[in-house]
Amino acid sequence: MKHTVYVFFVGIGTMLLFQTIYAQGEPMEEASAAVFLEEYTDQFQDRFFEALKQKGIENYDKAIHLLLECKQMDENNKVVDHELAKAYFADKQYILAEEYGIAALVSQPDNPWYLNTLLEIVQSQGNTMERVKNHIPYKNNKLQENLVLIYYKQKDYANALKLLREMGESPFKGELTSKINDSMVSHVPDPQKEGTAFMAIEIEDNPLERYQSQIAALILKNEFGLLEKISLEALENFPVHPFFYYARGLALNRGLKYKEAILALETALEYWLEDDGLYNKIHIELAQAHKALGNTSKANMYLSKMKS
Repeated sequence: MKHTVYVFFVGIGTMLLFQTIYAQGEPMEEASAAVFLEEYTDQFQDRFFEALKQKGIENYDKAIHLLLECKQMDENNKVVDHELAKAYFADKQYILAEEYGIAALVSQPDNPWYLNTLLEIVQSQGNTMERVKNHIPYKNNKLQENLVLIYYKQKDYANALKLLREMGESPFKGELTSKINDSMVSHVPDPQKEGTAFMAIEIEDNPLERYQSQIAALILKNEFGLLEKISLEALENFPVHPFFYYARGLALNRGLKYKEAILALETALEYWLEDDGLYNKIHIELAQAHKALGNTSKANMYLSKMKS
């Protein structure tokens, strides 16, 4: 049986399959179960990857419809919840986007991508995390650390420090507090500037962080044409950075340049270190590219290698 397919593909269809078997009260031979699982997984994959494609070309209604079909196949799948949150958000359906964003984060509180998506949805409505904190595991230590890092990247030092004060003592808290304080004291009086009480001392720009932030923003906005250009520029300056290869592969995939995408994504794996989230994203894109080229067996191989 293709057991590894559904174990590693975020639990796709597992519960539904076994509920169907036991509800019937009749034994099924292993071969029959394998055939059923393969058909079910293929149906899910077809809809899921088509949904990503439709979202990439801004056909949000179609993407949402396909993702809801995936949701019917596996109602507890957190990946589908996250993609629905992004699709509804792109379609400016903020209430539904927030609902699915919360569901995804509740299922995996330590996932920084899920948290970042929910925060963006909340902030786009002029709100803060106070609005949703009672609906998520807000006291989860890893969630709070991820939220502090997002605030820090946004230069929202007030909220970052407020949250750090709520957290227990740890090396993380000490390091981030120090970094934030260093950033805040960069604003000093400038007696030589008439009419200006303060000026910001320019901190030396970090080109690696600049590219990372710019690329992350382009991914969130689905600006794949510009992403293809910026990721190439980033790789010219940082040729061994796996995230930049992933970003280029993602952009090429959305541009239907599947063979080029595969080359970039396979290179990303060569430089990949310990980020399981990035590892899974690379494998999803590789699977999508191979499936688009008609190589289903290779697509399933990459899905089976995803980390739980």
